[in-house]
Amino acid sequence: MLARVFSCGVIGLDGVVIEVEVDTGSGQPKVLIVGLPDAAVQESRERVQSAVKNSGYFFPRKRVTVNLAPADVRKEGPAYDLPIAVGVLAASGQINPAKLEKSLVVGELSLDGSLRHVRGVLPMAALARQSGFERLIVPSIDAGEAALIPGIEVIPVSSLAQLCDWLSSSISIAYQPQIEDSISPVQKYMTDFQEIKGQEHVKRALEVAAAGGHNVLMVGPPGSGKTLMARALPSILPTMTIDESLDVTRIYSVADQLPPDTPLMRNRPFRSPHHTISHAGLVGGGNWPHPGEISLAHRGVLFLDELPEFGSRVLEVMRQPMEDKVVTISRASGSLTFPANFQLIAAMNPCPCGYFGDPIKPCTCALGMVSKYQKRISGPLLDRFDIHIEVPRVDYDKLTQSRLGESSGQIRERVENSRHNQIQRFVQEQIDPDQPVKIRTCNADMGPAEIRKYCQVDASGEQIMKAAMRQLQLSARAYHRILKLARTIADLADSKLIAPNHLAEALQYRPKLMAE
Repeated sequence: MLARVFSCGVIGLDGVVIEVEVDTGSGQPKVLIVGLPDAAVQESRERVQSAVKNSGYFFPRKRVTVNLAPADVRKEGPAYDLPIAVGVLAASGQINPAKLEKSLVVGELSLDGSLRHVRGVLPMAALARQSGFERLIVPSIDAGEAALIPGIEVIPVSSLAQLCDWLSSSISIAYQPQIEDSISPVQKYMTDFQEIKGQEHVKRALEVAAAGGHNVLMVGPPGSGKTLMARALPSILPTMTIDESLDVTRIYSVADQLPPDTPLMRNRPFRSPHHTISHAGLVGGGNWPHPGEISLAHRGVLFLDELPEFGSRVLEVMRQPMEDKVVTISRASGSLTFPANFQLIAAMNPCPCGYFGDPIKPCTCALGMVSKYQKRISGPLLDRFDIHIEVPRVDYDKLTQSRLGESSGQIRERVENSRHNQIQRFVQEQIDPDQPVKIRTCNADMGPAEIRKYCQVDASGEQIMKAAMRQLQLSARAYHRILKLARTIADLADSKLIAPNHLAEALQYRPKLMAE
């Protein structure tokens, strides 16, 4: 007897419908799984047999053939345990498969028949609605994540026996209610800007970076507060929209890093990998590619502390994603594209000992060592940082003062107002309605056309930029980045035009030759 159950797999960040065909026939008792399964899928034979027996049913002592179609798509992970078990029970006549029409079934089985968490439920739910399925049967622990997608009935089940009872109409299971995406998130941050003493110019630079989504490189001696301020940056970033939250949640769901009891990511990601990370861990990779740190930082912050300590190959692979906002990983079996629209914040010391240029503690490094240390960061990568800021040591008087500075909430209000103005500016563009275009969300995303339209300067501003191009030897990329940065500074000042003082502040954030 033949039974069909529909399930779902994940390729990259997208789901794909998998048809599980189970056929029982005469012959030596054996279970064969075909359709390009990986080791985890092959091992489901033992899990399914034990789960079926421990759920009060019998496993047919026949030749059981399981086909996972389409056969040219690689099947990985234990999410096919439940559909295979249901298919075996339906093929042996122990359950009525009528309710499985227009249903997708996913879930990993324990040996006692209970269901475990599976990764990638959110893209599976999106695919189920897109493909015309009416129901999605998932483990209870993943039901909240699946309920983020409207227009589909999510049935939470805790065990194989419960699902079989529901299929036979012995019990009823309430659908998982859809999660209200309008619920305001509870923001929890490790550090508030008002607790950071001194460094007012660095706080201003981070405010500008947060408002426009610009990349920042902080340089200073050890203990000056670079890491502390980088970790405080998420507290002033604007709250994510529901579309951004779903985008981030999908990535974390596929990477199986969604926090427990958090079906929807509402706080912007903050990723801080160690400098020993490999290039595959940073940009993504593996035999079957999975998202790396730059994709996990999508719509959030990627913080690289001790930047020169990272391998040169690791740093150079970020150059293309920083420009394109996506990363494409190619393998012999095909290519996968992951989003990588992140804000890069980096910190470094000016030399190996860390005190080059410090007015109090002398540097013990030779000039050749300082130059060699700084050249670990290539020119093309440095050119992609919009803001280069020096972080000096904090004076004793500022460190011990009791007065608190401006809070993160006050700064975030200005940042959100600036970001709102930017989004409204991009939305109001006259765009062909027949050609859907992805709306920009911040000034850092502007292309040449938007720069020409929104970053116009007056005659005095042109004179400033002409002198800067000649004296600072700016590249065309640096020229555009200065204009985008000046546009953000003007937005924070609620100015429609870029004034000379906005350009002057933007030029102050260009890198200095520290080894001179």
